[in-house]
Amino acid sequence: MPHPDADDVPDDDAPDAPRFRDKPVSFVRRSGRMSDGQERAWAALSPHYLLDVERAAAVTSIRPGDPVDLTAVYGRSAPLVVEIGSGQGHAIVHAAGATPEADFLAVEVFRAGLARTMLDADRAGIDNLRLVEANAPEVLEHLLPAASVDEIWIFFPDPWHKNKHTKRRLVAPGFPAVAARALKPGGRLRLATDWEDYALQMREVMTAATEFAPGFEGAWAPRFEGRIMTAFERKGLAKGRDIRDLVYVRRDGA
Repeated sequence: MPHPDADDVPDDDAPDAPRFRDKPVSFVRRSGRMSDGQERAWAALSPHYLLDVERAAAVTSIRPGDPVDLTAVYGRSAPLVVEIGSGQGHAIVHAAGATPEADFLAVEVFRAGLARTMLDADRAGIDNLRLVEANAPEVLEHLLPAASVDEIWIFFPDPWHKNKHTKRRLVAPGFPAVAARALKPGGRLRLATDWEDYALQMREVMTAATEFAPGFEGAWAPRFEGRIMTAFERKGLAKGRDIRDLVYVRRDGA
């Protein structure tokens, strides 16, 4: 999910830290209140836009064995794009509006961002977008039916740049298999980051993943034309960082 460039991240290795999962997650849910407008948007719009899911132990978990019926959710059968870490929803709301023939699912754990996404989607009259408040790997593994997704987008995820936190990175060994389960054969995993060492890690992890083939030639993929310029990308460019794109194709029968 979009990274805050923040250093005040709680250490999940603290002995009194609660444990609901067997490995670190790629986010920390910081406390904080939504604005009055966001609270109103949540109350008014979440019954329509937000998926009601069965939880396991953690508030952002997905209970295994309860996959969603996508045809019932969207009222049709259409290509599905899933954005992991949708933030305030700028990219996915724009994409959903520009591509009415496809369906979109925003995966995010921060309620303020989800509320903003719903508000912007409602103002734009967008009805091919739904949201889920959940840990992304559990969405891919438990919520979505196998081979149901056409594209997964992960744009500017938290780089967890401190050495003690890099284990939290989402794109790491083990993640390709989870993504491959949700993707259709021929489906695409699109990645972008402004952190060089994370880009190198992404490429190394995905190169080793037998479920995927690179969808580009050379060192890096061209910038994805379907991604609008967001504040996170502008911030990276303003700091002199190169934006690196990658795209991988789900192998048939892998």
